[in-house]
Amino acid sequence: MKYTNQNGRSMVEMLGVLAIIGVLSVGGIAGYSKAMNKFKINKTTDQVSVLVANLRTMFAAQGNYEGLDEAQAINFGVVPDDMIKSGEVKEGDTPIKNAFGGDVTIKASPLSDSETSGAFTIVYKSLSQEACVTLATGDWGSGQSSGLIAIGAGVIDDLDDAVVGGEGTTAGKDTGVIAQPGGENVKIPMPVSEAVTACAAQSPSVLWKYY
Repeated sequence: MKYTNQNGRSMVEMLGVLAIIGVLSVGGIAGYSKAMNKFKINKTTDQVSVLVANLRTMFAAQGNYEGLDEAQAINFGVVPDDMIKSGEVKEGDTPIKNAFGGDVTIKASPLSDSETSGAFTIVYKSLSQEACVTLATGDWGSGQSSGLIAIGAGVIDDLDDAVVGGEGTTAGKDTGVIAQPGGENVKIPMPVSEAVTACAAQSPSVLWKYY
């Protein structure tokens, strides 16, 4: 009787192969997540730049932003189509979303104590921490021609208080930071250390205020 040798993989070899596949899969998922986050950050940067340019151009002749809100911005065609929520929007909901799935609000904002609509604010909510830091510390314009009044990050409801004084405010636990061109406390571009502290909050926001 003849016996033939049968070549096969041992259990140890199979476990080794599965371990390698697992490591490659984890690495691939991590790399994909990092790439997607970078893509969303770049997309957000482009969106904000377009919104600011379109709004300033649209209202230039009027001289103020009276009546500006999300619905009006959509009607004027200044909001990219991929930012507009599909389907029926319930009353009270924000009809614009950002690349991270959070709400985007746009509204007229006071430029001084004596008037109510000489500027506008754009708020991107529910960002990742990396996105919050990257956007808050970006170069959004420090010269007078840019129209930038202030930029905030973290837990901030509004930038209207940043109009008076022009000092900027530093970040603390569960609070936000506001930077302003030539600010006495926090200048633009916002220091990374300040942004990291502010963006450590859960679902942080970034806010821009322009005239």
